Amino acid sequence: MPSPTEMQSLCRNCGATGVATRCASCGSARIVRHVELFSLEIAHIDCDAFYAAVEKRDDPSLRDKPVIIGGGRRGVVSTACYVARMSGVRSAMPMFKALAACPDAIIIKPDMDKYAAVGREVRKRMFDLTPLVEPISIDEAFLDLTGTQKVHHATPAETLARFAREIERDVGISVSVGLAPNKFLAKIASDLDKPRGFAVIGAAESAEFLKLRPVTTIPGIGPAMAKKLSSEGYRMIGDIQRADATALAKRHGEYGLRLYEMAHGRDRRRVDPTSERKSVSAETTFNEDISDPRELETRLWRLCEKVSGRMKAAELSGVTVTLKLKTRDFATRTRAARLADPTQLAGRIYEAGKRLLAQETDGTRYRLIGIGLSDLRDAVEADPTDLADPDLSRKAGAERAVDAVRARFGRDIVQRGLSFAGREKAEKAKSKTGDAGGVSDPNSDLDRER
Repeated sequence: MPSPTEMQSLCRNCGATGVATRCASCGSARIVRHVELFSLEIAHIDCDAFYAAVEKRDDPSLRDKPVIIGGGRRGVVSTACYVARMSGVRSAMPMFKALAACPDAIIIKPDMDKYAAVGREVRKRMFDLTPLVEPISIDEAFLDLTGTQKVHHATPAETLARFAREIERDVGISVSVGLAPNKFLAKIASDLDKPRGFAVIGAAESAEFLKLRPVTTIPGIGPAMAKKLSSEGYRMIGDIQRADATALAKRHGEYGLRLYEMAHGRDRRRVDPTSERKSVSAETTFNEDISDPRELETRLWRLCEKVSGRMKAAELSGVTVTLKLKTRDFATRTRAARLADPTQLAGRIYEAGKRLLAQETDGTRYRLIGIGLSDLRDAVEADPTDLADPDLSRKAGAERAVDAVRARFGRDIVQRGLSFAGREKAEKAKSKTGDAGGVSDPNSDLDRER
C-alpha cells in the first residue's frame, strides 16, 4: 500500500493501478489520481441523465440527438440528455422554454415502469458490492464499502471502477461515482465529473475545497435558510468555517453545530440501508386547465393505477392517501385522508382520492393533479379482510386478476370505464389539435414519480 502522501492512481478503463497520465496497459487517458484514493470507503453513485440514457440505449438512433423526457405543451422537463443540456435545457424547466432553447429536441413521454426496472437492476448490482446501500432515488444511492476489500480482492476505488464498467457493458447506461470519507462529500464528488465521472474528495482537502462554495451546498439549506444565513453574514461555506461554533449553536441550536461540522467537511451520518421510502406518488400536468369533476376523476383514476402498480412492484402498502392539485395561478392544494388499514389497490386509492377531490371541485380550474400513498408498510399488511366491507376480498381478487391478464397480454387489454373514457377523450382532442412544436404527442400529460 502506498504511503499516505504518495499520489495513487487507477485506470478507469481497465483497472490498472500505479498508472501515469495515460495507461500503459490499455492506452486510456481515463485516469483517476488522488493521495487518498485507496483508503476512502464511502461512495455516491448516480446514473447519468437516467431516463434519457435508457431511451437512448433502447433506440440507438437517438445516440447523438438532443432528447428530453417530458411531455405536454405545459409540462416540465423530467430529464434532459447531455446534448440537450448543452443548449441550456434543465430538469424541471417548463417544456415551452426547453423547446425554445433546443427546438430540435426529441420529446419522449416518461415510461416509469421501464425506468424502475432498470433502476432495480442497477441497485441489485450495488448490493452485490456491499449490503450497506442507502437508496436516495430510482437512480442514485450511497454505498459504504468498508470491509469489502477481502471479499472483492480490491480496494473500494477499484471495485467501484469495475462496477461502472460493468454497468456500461451489461446495462447499457453510464454512472458517475463520487468517493470520499463521508456522504456529504461523496455526493458533491459524484457531480464533479459528469457524465461517466469518477471524482474523489479527501478528508485533508475538504475544508479548502468547500470554502468558496455557497452555503446551499450543505444538505438541508434551501432558499429560505440561505437568505437567513446571508443576513447573518454567512454566504459562502468559508464564512461558516470562520465562525465561532458556540455562537452558531446559540443562534441555531443543534443545527448550528451541524452547519459548522459540515462546513469543515465532517459528516457523521452513516450509510443506512434501512432508510425507507416515504411515499409513492404520480402526478400529471394538463395541456389545458380543467374544472370538470368527471374529467378530473378520469385523470385521477389513471394516476391511481400507476401508484398501485408501483406499490405492488415494490411490495409495499400505504395508509395515507394524499391528493395534490395545482390551480391555474400555480397555487398548490394538498388534502390527505388516512385509511382504516394499509392498501395497494387502485380502487381503494381512487375512492379515497375521489372523496378528497369532491371537496375541491368548486369550479376552480386546475393545471395539475397528483395522488400518493405514504405511511408505507409491507405488502403483507395490505387490504386485510374487513367484515364491514364484505366486497373487499372480491374487489381485491378482481383487481389482481386484471393485473395478471395485463402482465401477460399488455396493459391495454383490459380497460376500466373511467380509463377508457379518458383515453377516448384524449384521442378526440389529439385529432383536433395535431402535432406542434416538435412534440410527438402534444396532448400527452407528464407523469412524474416522486
